[in-house]
Order: sequence, then structure tokens, then C-alpha cells
Amino acid sequence: MDCLTTRIKTAAIQAGFSRAQVCSADAEPEIGRFHSWLDAGYAGQMNYLENRRPAYSDPALVLEGVRSIVMLTTDYAIDDDRATSDIDVDRASVGAGLVARYAKGERDYHDVIHKRLKSLKQFVLSESPGAVVRGVVDTAPLLERDYARLAGLGWIGKNTMLIHRDDGSWFFLAALLTDLELKADPPFATDHCGACRACLDACPTDAFPQPYVLDAQRCISYLTIELRGDVPVDLREGMGDWVFGCDVCQDVCPWNRRHTTTIDKELQLRGDLNPLELRSLFELTDDDFRARFRRTPLWRSKREGILRNAAIVLGNQAAEASVSALTVGAADQSAVIRAASAWALGRVGSPIAISVLQERLQVERDDTVRTEIDLALRG
Repeated sequence: MDCLTTRIKTAAIQAGFSRAQVCSADAEPEIGRFHSWLDAGYAGQMNYLENRRPAYSDPALVLEGVRSIVMLTTDYAIDDDRATSDIDVDRASVGAGLVARYAKGERDYHDVIHKRLKSLKQFVLSESPGAVVRGVVDTAPLLERDYARLAGLGWIGKNTMLIHRDDGSWFFLAALLTDLELKADPPFATDHCGACRACLDACPTDAFPQPYVLDAQRCISYLTIELRGDVPVDLREGMGDWVFGCDVCQDVCPWNRRHTTTIDKELQLRGDLNPLELRSLFELTDDDFRARFRRTPLWRSKREGILRNAAIVLGNQAAEASVSALTVGAADQSAVIRAASAWALGRVGSPIAISVLQERLQVERDDTVRTEIDLALRG
């Protein structure tokens, strides 16, 4: 199978993947750490992880009869200005919000990668008719980072990201599972983080209780994407200008300073997300929002999540120029958006902002929103 393995790797690169390496389906991921992480409650509202906990222990539950896993990477775009080390990478101009790099492409990366997986699957079947093959990205109960390490693609860093020695961590992971017995690559056995604590110390919300452990409940990516409802008050300021996702722990990683890549032609940066203008979002209807973001990763947070995040960012910026947009948010049909907008108006704290809060208190009926308004008025 050595020749077939080589041909599959070559076909993966031709399909658009950056790297392709193989591990045996019998290789053992660090499932114990995953269970301990879940037991500690670090998954927050991501109940789908707990619900499928047993499935993560055996890739045969993703593909029956699996023998080999081809782990694949896809580099995503790097902004030249944010790749330099002498700028403040986690700040945006007033009225704008930062979007994590992976989410700023012209197309949703899931669509791009699924197309490439389909192409690679067709190649494998053309070479081995009757083979059983399944391609997955993100959604299957598979510990992708562990299997990528076992396939020799890098080590899992202190920020819990997979890090490649030459290419850092700016890439997506995907997997092609098959019942073919392919030649496995040697696992990556060393850790090159050393004594570095850059990612741990830079995290604005202290989301790392210890190296190699992420408390998702405090992670800005979780707060802006996965969390439904109100963001805890003590974490809002730490969100800074991030409206969707966060890159801080990757931006400061020394291994990412070495990274250069050819921008993927199917993941070109989308101008209106780089950064995202926030104040006009409050005027969008549900249909407007769907039309603008349906084919982007931002759709995962839906209108309520994005406007909640936008209000928090505008509150952190505390600019008088945002009061008009926040006034619209304070009257939104969503209590979550109203609550975040009330908090933000309190952060602005100008006479006009206070007047808006006082007026809203007279008509607001939701207890949670009323509490936010009361706290905002108290300063």
C-alpha cells in the first residue's frame, strides 16, 4: 500500500489541501484528557460534545471498519498587516469589530473543504473500487488534533492548538477515513513550546487554567460563537474588539511569526469582514442579516449573537458616536441584544446615553434587561 499511500497524498495536494499525512485508526489519541476536560465542565454549553462522548473513543463509530485516517490541512489567509509583530493586533478602529482570520474568507471554509474531500474520496475509489471512505471536517466525533499529531503533523501547544514547525497553526484540519490499510507516518513525539508562556499570558480573559488546558467558558471564541444568551459581565471587557472569534493566542505564538503561505484562491479575504463595521448592523432585519452572512462562518452566531457581540464591542470602545446604534439595539425585539446594548450605553456614560437608558427603563418589561439598565445607570 506504500505506492497507494503516496498517490493519495499527491492527490490531496492536487485537490487543494496543504499537507496530507496518515495514521493508523488503531493509534491511541489522548482520550483520557478529553474526558477529564469534559468532567471539569470546560465545554460550557457545547452539550454536543458530552452527548457524543463515547463516540470519540473509537473512530470506527465514525466509519465502520476504518483502518487508516488521512489527516489533511488547509492553510487559511494571513493579513500582512496583522502578521507583523510591532502592531497592536487585537484592536480595531472605533465602530468596527475584529473577526478571527479563519472566518474572513469569501466562502465558508466548510464548503471549500467538503468539496476537496469529495474530490479526494473519488480519487481513492477510482484507485480502489469497493473501498469504504468518509471525509469529515469539524462535525464528526473525531479528535482531529490528536490524530493529526499521531500522523506527524505537529504537536498540541500550550494554547491547545496544533502547531506545525514550519507553518505554525494557521490552518484547518480535516480527515479522510478509509478501510484501506495505508502506510502510517511516524507520530510527532516532541513538544516545542518549551518555557514559552506567550499564549497563556496574552489571553484577555484568562481562559487557560493551566498550560495545555482551555476553559472554553472563558474563551472569547466560545463567548462570541458558541454561547447563547447573555455574556457574563466579568468577561465582557476582556472581549475587547472581538465580535466573532479571537486570534490572540495564535497572534503571539512565536511559531506563527515564521509562517508564510500562499493565500488559498478559494479563501480570499472578504473586505467587509476585515474588520467588520458594527453600527450599521443594528439596522439589518433578519432577512438582511441572512442575505449578508448566510454563506459565512458568522451565520453560526445568528443575528442575535452577532448584535450582542457588536454591542459589547461598542461598549468597550465607549464612543459617543455609537450611541445612536446602541439606542436601536436597546429597543430590539431580542432581550439578549437589549441587555448588551444597555450595558454598552452605560459604558459610554454620556448624558445622551444615560437619557436613553432612563427612557428604556420606563418601558422595559424583561427582568434581566431591567437589571442591566439599573446597573448601567448606577455607573
